Amino acid sequence: MSSKDQKHDYHLVDPSPWPIYTSFATLITAIGSVYYFHSNVMWAMLLGFALLIYGAFMWFRDVVNEAEHQGHHTPVVQLHHRYGMTLFIASEVMFFVAWFWAYFDASLYPSDFIGGVWPPKDIEVFNPWDIPLINTLVLLLSGTTVTWAHHSLLEDDRKGFIQGLTWTVILGFFFTLLQIYEYQHASFNFSGHIYGATFYMATGFHGFHVVVGTIFFAVCLWRGRLGHFNKDHHFGFEAAAWYWHFVDVVWLFLFAAIYVWGS
Repeated sequence: MSSKDQKHDYHLVDPSPWPIYTSFATLITAIGSVYYFHSNVMWAMLLGFALLIYGAFMWFRDVVNEAEHQGHHTPVVQLHHRYGMTLFIASEVMFFVAWFWAYFDASLYPSDFIGGVWPPKDIEVFNPWDIPLINTLVLLLSGTTVTWAHHSLLEDDRKGFIQGLTWTVILGFFFTLLQIYEYQHASFNFSGHIYGATFYMATGFHGFHVVVGTIFFAVCLWRGRLGHFNKDHHFGFEAAAWYWHFVDVVWLFLFAAIYVWGS
């Protein structure tokens, strides 16, 4: 049924193969990952991951068509999308609360096993005013460029929207490169002690979120060049911006707690 024939503001989605397809692709990825952990053979994990990427692309392609070409994303539907994104970010907040909880539990009450001090005596921590500070400035600047892009879109400035998004993607990619460089020069690894475990779980998952957010914006940039989004209909980009600002805030807490206070 087309949106013109509907007598309500809600979107009743058509039957789709992608939910069940993505479920099986995720299952294959999980089984392949376990197989890789035990045998060091990667083909099953990579196959599942490739199937997962294909399913995500096709599923989101359908969502974009529903929004841009079929007119199914009415104001009521967009409002519910905002509710959903708000709940998703709330769940992400609790996800990072778990890692902060683990870090502060270990650092505020250091056990005798690590010498009763934090950081442990055998750990050479990062200088917070070196790469971590640069990464902080990079993320804060990226928050500015995404706001620039959003404001340009609201003003029907397509050129400014594209430029702001381009800089946001570049800065996100630059942050990831700096994080990889930092990990390569760390004097401690993930296993063997609580400091490395809590450090890499917190900063590593944040880095993963930066990569995901950069991909979000790269897709928005591609769609923007195709003429998608306008000042009244752009929640796909707005959701990515919400996500990015959340990632920025998490990093500020990580920088203050782990790099500055924890040093």
